[in-house]
Amino acid sequence: MEKELNVGLIGYKFMGKAHSNAFTQLPIYLGESMRVNKKVICGRNQDSVIKAKHQFGWEEYLTDYRELIKRDDIDIIDVTTPSNFHKEIVMEAIDAGKDIFCEKPLALNLSDAREMLKAANEKGIKHQIGFNYRFVPAINLAKQLIDGGRLGKIYHFRARYLQDWASSPDFPLTWRFDKKICGSGSLGDLGAHVIDLAHFLVGDINVVTGMNETFIKKRPILQGEGGLSAKAKEGAPLGDVTIDDATIFCSQFECGALGSFEMTRYAAGNKNGMGFEINGEKGSVKFYFERMNELMYCDYTQDGLTQGFTRIQTTDNMHSYAKYYYPAGHVLGYADTFTCEMYEFIKAIKEDKRALPGFEAGVKAAQVMDAVDLSIDNKAWVSVDDL
Repeated sequence: MEKELNVGLIGYKFMGKAHSNAFTQLPIYLGESMRVNKKVICGRNQDSVIKAKHQFGWEEYLTDYRELIKRDDIDIIDVTTPSNFHKEIVMEAIDAGKDIFCEKPLALNLSDAREMLKAANEKGIKHQIGFNYRFVPAINLAKQLIDGGRLGKIYHFRARYLQDWASSPDFPLTWRFDKKICGSGSLGDLGAHVIDLAHFLVGDINVVTGMNETFIKKRPILQGEGGLSAKAKEGAPLGDVTIDDATIFCSQFECGALGSFEMTRYAAGNKNGMGFEINGEKGSVKFYFERMNELMYCDYTQDGLTQGFTRIQTTDNMHSYAKYYYPAGHVLGYADTFTCEMYEFIKAIKEDKRALPGFEAGVKAAQVMDAVDLSIDNKAWVSVDDL
């Protein structure tokens, strides 16, 4: 009889909810062999974690992650905490021999990310990082087209990740504005995703140069917990914002392609405006997350009468996970990307193979982000490989 896997989830907010739902959906969509037990959810605030336990369907709760990691009946540690806790939790879980899923960014800096990867590999555990956009249907198709040579030699990768939730100066000073907790602002929070997609679709980035800005340098201090809809009390004192509100950088890839990246939380009207365009000698693709089941594709080898972008509905068999879900045209959603990534993680554990994307992807993203920060500090081009 196949051994059941027990999960311990650390964190219960935005990503905690997404991961809880993914574990619930695994056997429904991906089959009975993907069943895992939602054993323990862990968080510092007892009242909040008890509520999450009942709402998300976990068997037990704890308020001390160390107690969770020490338990012999826990096979998997899933880390969805703020970024400053990632390293200490992951390193303890590695020492305990647990398989680990960790949300992005892997760590606050490249040095810590490399240390985590090295320790995980030396221990021989399975590890995966939360780059869920790799599992979007249209991005799956873009990968197939590029790998199949349909775009030919790649010339350009241009990406944007635009949000607007921080635009108001009245939005409070949550942990996302504190560099000691989050590591960086728009670059680490939003940029990590599109940097990973650049690696996934086009290849390694060689050199970068960038700029950033903090538009609102002080915000009202938040009392208590708060997410992306947090509100400060009227008359709350102001505290310093220590992260970047927006970052833009240019790059060159190992394959010779040029790249441009823009990340901001001040793009009014954009709630989750992630997208990219890739141009090659034989064609192009465009993707917008708001239409995540569609890919725009231009076949430049066609004659002039039929050249142009075609919108492709990607819920048919061209999507790697389509057969597990619904008939063609019945679209997938944001939550399904987490189910698909957890499927890959659980499958890797059950089949004793490497999980993808592993911590290596987190290290590569951290390497680019550190290079961008260094280029901004020095006002110069920086070689990613030098870090």
